[in-house]
Amino acid sequence: MDLITLLTLLPALYLCFLIWNLFDQKRDQECYILDYQCYKPSDDRKLGTEFCGRVIKRSQSLGLDEYKFLLKAIVSSGIGEQTYAPRNVFDGRESNPTLTDGIVEMEEFFNDSIEKLLLRTGVNPSEIDVLVVNISMLAVLPSLSSRIINKYKLRHDIKVYNLTGMGCSASLISLDIVKNIFKSQRNKLALLVTSESLSPNWYSGNERSMILANCLFRCGGCAILLTNKRTLKHKSMFKLKCLVRTHHGARDEAYGCCIQKEDEQGRLGFHLGKTLPKAATRAFIDNLRVISPKILPTRELLRFFVVYLIKKITMLGKSNNYNTLKASSGVITTTKSPLNFKTGVDHFCIHTGGKAVIDGIGISLDLAEYDLEPARMTLHRFGNTSASSLWYVLGYMEAKKRLRKGERVFMISFGAGFKCNSCLWEVMRDLKGDQENVWADCIDNYPPKSLSNPFMEKYSWINDVEDESTAEIPDFLK
Repeated sequence: MDLITLLTLLPALYLCFLIWNLFDQKRDQECYILDYQCYKPSDDRKLGTEFCGRVIKRSQSLGLDEYKFLLKAIVSSGIGEQTYAPRNVFDGRESNPTLTDGIVEMEEFFNDSIEKLLLRTGVNPSEIDVLVVNISMLAVLPSLSSRIINKYKLRHDIKVYNLTGMGCSASLISLDIVKNIFKSQRNKLALLVTSESLSPNWYSGNERSMILANCLFRCGGCAILLTNKRTLKHKSMFKLKCLVRTHHGARDEAYGCCIQKEDEQGRLGFHLGKTLPKAATRAFIDNLRVISPKILPTRELLRFFVVYLIKKITMLGKSNNYNTLKASSGVITTTKSPLNFKTGVDHFCIHTGGKAVIDGIGISLDLAEYDLEPARMTLHRFGNTSASSLWYVLGYMEAKKRLRKGERVFMISFGAGFKCNSCLWEVMRDLKGDQENVWADCIDNYPPKSLSNPFMEKYSWINDVEDESTAEIPDFLK
């Protein structure tokens, strides 16, 4: 009898061991954010209204029509007066950048943000196992990741990934690399560094689709420390729940809507095409189709399925023209999603690609102004800092003390290619912000009473000018 009992228990015990082992391995595969540090350049690099006017005026390739176009673009951009530009712009050399300009811009960011991050977390550089750096539009030799290794004397066996050309969605691509490493290797620390180099990428021509980039992009960056060590779980800020990447590069229309190229005069710049909104919408919809079942509760998915079936049956019953149902797959609209994302998401961290991007996502997901406030304020205060913009939005939420333990944060980013990437974070503890938060010195002033742009007040007279040669130029532009 004892032998029979033992033979019966052994398979059950072995099954329990396998289940426990799988669960134990899963705990070592989690991806936690220990801390992050956004970069705030020095005040002497702030772009005020008058200085922006002088920068535009000294560009010899621009004329009256371009001035009027730029005024309209800047006023409607949602960007304020306290954003930051590279030093060569203040030196008057934006049209003739050097390699050193780009390297110095990045090293200033590295030295500030990485230094603060390591100091605050108490992590020794020799403890870092993985380094992922994404700077899309600056490739140097040795690489920027090698410069970080040299500066902080990281270990010789560190795993290094240096990404370029990934655009504004590069942060989540880098995060995906770290997540996959954590799945196969235990007890690791990873440093993710994300930014964009603007110094070498100023467009000095007059093609409208390319001068827009000069208006929208600003300096910034972020260093993030991640781990899968279960012993550090109690110190972590966020836990990654899921991540989805969508790439529409196979579609010519999507591929060409954001592209670095030369204009007819051979001047290098970044082209933003008219098909960009359409490409972004398609990528966004495809991304949501994949991530929605991962982040929304079952009851919301069931509600959507029932409503969808009822509508389909009703439409089929009322009309014999079944082809009308197919039209929805080829039309890009800004109508709200039939899914209620607030049932599975508490906070929305939206890429600050521009006012139209924020408005479009707000309409699609049926978000309130409270949900869009972090992205709008980030765009106003820091501008579009490319791949690092998501972390400034997250920093705003933290500084406003919105993030509580157990709440979920949905990140959405877009990038050239064309790509749409998204992920969901779980807040691991109540986050109250601290003195190192990039918003610390100005958070009490946000949101301001008005986001109106002062450019129109100072430069509206341009719209009344018909002959540039006879126009009366204000003293601050002379």
